[in-house]
Amino acid sequence: QVQLVESGGGLVQAGGSLRLSCAASGRTFGTYTMGWFRQAPGKDREFVAAISWNGGNPQYADSVKGRFTISRDNAKNAVYLQMNSLKPDDTAVYYCAGRLVSTTAYSYWGQGTQVTVSS
Repeated sequence: QVQLVESGGGLVQAGGSLRLSCAASGRTFGTYTMGWFRQAPGKDREFVAAISWNGGNPQYADSVKGRFTISRDNAKNAVYLQMNSLKPDDTAVYYCAGRLVSTTAYSYWGQGTQVTVSS
């Protein structure tokens, strides 16, 4: 079992930066692939980024590639999303999620943190 708690959201002007953090509980955090998803008002939840259990193979949605960076610190049971050059279209609730490396579905989700980018 892994419990996830996001933080770091807020209001920022277009072009600005935010760093989201996700704190995980559970001694098996290091065995999970971790991801970030987001959901804007009236839209489906969408994939943003993911990182493998050892910090390798980061993956990004095309819409954030080159602007967002996912990272993790297994010693701190944490995963991060550095967001630069933010755009109003990045406005959404951002969710941290985890899945076992042997599965394809994310089983564990945080409660979300709001990111609002003003123009």
